[in-house]
Amino acid sequence: MSDPSQAPLDWKPVPLPRSVTLGGRTVTLEPLDAERHAGDLWQAVQGHDEVWTWLADGPYPSEDALRLALAQKQDGASAVFFAIVPAATGRAAGYASFMRMDPANGVVEVGNILLAPGLQRTTAATEALYLMAAHIFDSLGYRRYEWKCNAENHPSRRAALRLGFTFEGIFRQHMVVKGKNRDTAWFSILDHEWPARRQAFAAWLAPENFDESGRQKKPLQSLG
Repeated sequence: MSDPSQAPLDWKPVPLPRSVTLGGRTVTLEPLDAERHAGDLWQAVQGHDEVWTWLADGPYPSEDALRLALAQKQDGASAVFFAIVPAATGRAAGYASFMRMDPANGVVEVGNILLAPGLQRTTAATEALYLMAAHIFDSLGYRRYEWKCNAENHPSRRAALRLGFTFEGIFRQHMVVKGKNRDTAWFSILDHEWPARRQAFAAWLAPENFDESGRQKKPLQSLG
């Protein structure tokens, strides 16, 4: 009996992600611009060095040092960075990127995610990650969307599951980050899974899912 997974694919390579603006109800993703966003990001993270704990870079000692790092991210060819700008403030409060981009196979990872304390656990943060996933699947036609994190980063692992990613396993001794071993937890969403995930996001983000205080009525995972 033949294996359905080995059936020929009607597949063609997809475009590389590029710097675009992605707009939602509560947030806008803008192409990262060091000169435009460094000041806001510095104000958002200054005094909160813990936000850099699981990232490969940071913390930074000054706004100028952060601006230089952002310029390097902005100009780098290996990832496409977006500033996360909540509609409530109009000021950048984080960033995220498409990385490990493999358009020939239709695979891309969302990573290098920095969320300032004021952005964490907000509707804007969730919608930002939804907009990125929707762009990858609906606009660019990718087959696989990945999320990876340090296996000890339990908040990130919980976030991946909440956002509809499937846990795939642990790559042991995968990397050395800031002089320490990193075992990496792998998660993914596949193209045929995305329509159900999209529907769940749409239901969760609907204004009627929030009360007058902005609290969710139904959690995202209950809608998937």
